[in-house]
Amino acid sequence: MAGQKLTLAKGLNAGLRAAMEKDAKVVLMGEDIGKLGGVFRITEGLQKDFGEERVIDTPLAEAGILGTAVGLALRGYRPVVEIQFDGFIYPAFDQIISQVSKMHSRSLGYLKVPMVIRVPFGGGIGAVEHHSESNEAYFAHTAGLRVVSCSNPEDAYWMIQQAIECDDPVMFYEPKRRYHERAEVEIDEAAGAPRGLHEARVLREGTDVTLIAYGPMVKTCMEAAGAAADEGRSLEVIDLRSLSPLDLDTVTASAEKTGRVVVVHEASTFLGMGAEIAAEIQQKCFYHLEAPVLRVGGYNIPYPPSRFEEEFLPNLDRVLDGVDKALAY
Repeated sequence: MAGQKLTLAKGLNAGLRAAMEKDAKVVLMGEDIGKLGGVFRITEGLQKDFGEERVIDTPLAEAGILGTAVGLALRGYRPVVEIQFDGFIYPAFDQIISQVSKMHSRSLGYLKVPMVIRVPFGGGIGAVEHHSESNEAYFAHTAGLRVVSCSNPEDAYWMIQQAIECDDPVMFYEPKRRYHERAEVEIDEAAGAPRGLHEARVLREGTDVTLIAYGPMVKTCMEAAGAAADEGRSLEVIDLRSLSPLDLDTVTASAEKTGRVVVVHEASTFLGMGAEIAAEIQQKCFYHLEAPVLRVGGYNIPYPPSRFEEEFLPNLDRVLDGVDKALAY
């Protein structure tokens, strides 16, 4: 079953199926994930094949879902919780911060909380309020949580399995506007996962400017690198894949090579992931830099109505403007 053409959504579905087949302690929980298969159909067909005791349709109560999942994890299960939309996670915020992230430390390492919290995030789908947010920095800031984000079908397939196998709680961010994009996926189990869960990936080699992104903005940065190449500029593109922990070795090696870095994400740049990455690069690569580390991101306002989201979201032109500013120093 190697080399299948899958969408990112189908890659996640196949990864969840593989994890459930491998370990009977893997259970899925969420609103409408069973009979419906989830609003984005990520869990389609799994309840039919694994039963209602392993693919559980829950009430509309995020705090209750997370609290139940904590209990399951402490009893040896590996729950995978779906938060239907990014903006629905806040009722469960207390459970995640006060219980999920702290249980291992609180028990002096005696207790583990092996659970995955799946979060469709970002904009670009024309949704209403509370359905298009980028709240990943809240959780990357929280000690005790691992935070990752896939950007393509192959990573979706492998990373969800790696996250489920992890003994720590993992926030798993999925770029909802990329769910239906297709790519070749190597799913030969004998080949193993192509890289570690927390390893960044250099998607395109370059010499002039480094673009750093994750999730939905990876594709935008790849498009920007292609457009820049037509003008004789060589951009290196890094897919972070993991936000906590950060693969700073890959990031700083690229920064030292190009001397110019632009960090791109949908979330507001104020106190966002880009600020942390810029600080780390400045501390570790100061004498290699030819320009300040720049950021391109969403504006520091509540997510706008869908008719304005194209003006809010970073696009090809805004990324290229960031590249121009970096090169102007």
